[in-house]
Amino acid sequence: MMVGLDVQVRSATLTDQRQIANLMHFSPYNHRHLDWRYPLDWLGSPPFFVLESQGQILSALACPPDPPMVAWVRLFVTSGKISLDEAWETLWQTARLELTRQGRFMAAAIVLQEWYHSLLIASGFSSHQSIVMLEREGQMPIEVSLPAGYSIRSMLQYDLPAVAEVDAAAFDPLWQNSLPSLERAYPQAVLATVVEANGQVLGYQLSTRNPLGAHLARLAVRPELQGLGLGRAMIADLIQQADRHAMYRLTVNTQSDNAASLVLYKKTGFRETGERFPVYQLQVP
Repeated sequence: MMVGLDVQVRSATLTDQRQIANLMHFSPYNHRHLDWRYPLDWLGSPPFFVLESQGQILSALACPPDPPMVAWVRLFVTSGKISLDEAWETLWQTARLELTRQGRFMAAAIVLQEWYHSLLIASGFSSHQSIVMLEREGQMPIEVSLPAGYSIRSMLQYDLPAVAEVDAAAFDPLWQNSLPSLERAYPQAVLATVVEANGQVLGYQLSTRNPLGAHLARLAVRPELQGLGLGRAMIADLIQQADRHAMYRLTVNTQSDNAASLVLYKKTGFRETGERFPVYQLQVP
């Protein structure tokens, strides 16, 4: 597809990796999704397009669906050598056309930079919720208390299909982690546990390490068992394990309209940091 004089849009290839990496490093206009995968890991997974002029990549956009029919904008970066609006509109409309061929889908983006709001709004996206950041630091551990017959243990590789089933049951499609995503997440976790009964995985948590402590990246319990204290017990166990590893600051995020999660985290000692990041969505068609 031609955009303007000597500028064209095409699918990204593995040979574009170095140019896109440089663009991501130097460009002030760089949106990256909060993801288990580095943006360039999506090369070869469409839609992933670049704007190019005389062999030089000016902009790139990736929004491959995962889970199916949910397309997060995982990367949008542009050099400034073409207008921000034109770069976004050209790449997004090309990606949208490719996604539409697969059927009805939900597009979404978590906005971390101010400049990105207007681009999404102009393309028909709207925001109905935000990501809320919370932290816990300098407090005493809390007791791990589970109903009779339930136990917490370390997550193992073979648990991942069952963990994916829990995740799919616990979250709306927009927020689900697919099995391939969980297979990427598991090796990155510093602490990962499951709660089980009668040999069945009923809930899980995945936490990553950072220079200041640990981040509770994912917590899920089967919906029919929520309210039994399983989530609280996993958080209490996580806090104790983190303390033993000298990770005294814990962070977590959740959706602003997820009242149950917000109550749970605050009851276990987390407090809001004041940081909120809007989530923009677009249902197509």
